[in-house]
Amino acid sequence: MNALNKVALITGAGTGIGKACALKLLKNNYQVVLVGRRIELLEAVINDHHIDPQQAMAYSLDISQADQVKALFSSIKERFGRLDVLFNNAGRGTPIMPFDEIPFEMWQATVGTNLTGTFLCAQAAFKMMREQTPQGGRIINNGSISAHAPRPFSAPYTSTKHAITGLTKSISLDGRPYNIACGQIDIGNAATEMTDRMASGIIQANGSIAAEDRMPVDEVANAVLQMSELPLATNILFMTIMATKMPLVGRG
Repeated sequence: MNALNKVALITGAGTGIGKACALKLLKNNYQVVLVGRRIELLEAVINDHHIDPQQAMAYSLDISQADQVKALFSSIKERFGRLDVLFNNAGRGTPIMPFDEIPFEMWQATVGTNLTGTFLCAQAAFKMMREQTPQGGRIINNGSISAHAPRPFSAPYTSTKHAITGLTKSISLDGRPYNIACGQIDIGNAATEMTDRMASGIIQANGSIAAEDRMPVDEVANAVLQMSELPLATNILFMTIMATKMPLVGRG
């Protein structure tokens, strides 16, 4: 199956990493379903870049809601008939605050989007990929550098990203009989709106405030395209792509 016939779904596609990846796949002849909370942002990605409406579909929903995810995948099946790539990119961060002051509602909302939403989309994609002909597909989860090491005061976000690693391994294992490959991309300091604060200065493990290097977001899009283009007999289980000089390795 060539890229012109491949269908990809990207969550959190209205801004940042998701937007960059959607445009990259569209420019490489994928048919792309752009998903997010704000329909106007999704439609702007398509309209502002003069994308053929036959090649893309914008769909607004809350991925933490099972009924909304079910409706999304029904629409994908009706419109495109199959799904070849899911990039589980949507996620939310949490404000910096001491661990004992984190509101329960904030914990719930973060888990709902970052973990439950990823699970629901992956489960629905798995089912579609298992039942379609030809069978199989690829699921890519956005793990983040926080799947390896936490930033200070980030328990909800870091916990969900560590959990994504376990989910990725389980999907990879359970998908073997059905030609479903699952991998994880861990991204560090891509230059988007979300990382502006890192360029201006963010708290470090030793309590100091320091500016951190960032990398072009297009490099993340290139990496996601590379993972998407692999034959299903080959999988990148984990990829870490990061600004070379950002603080990850070493003592904090």
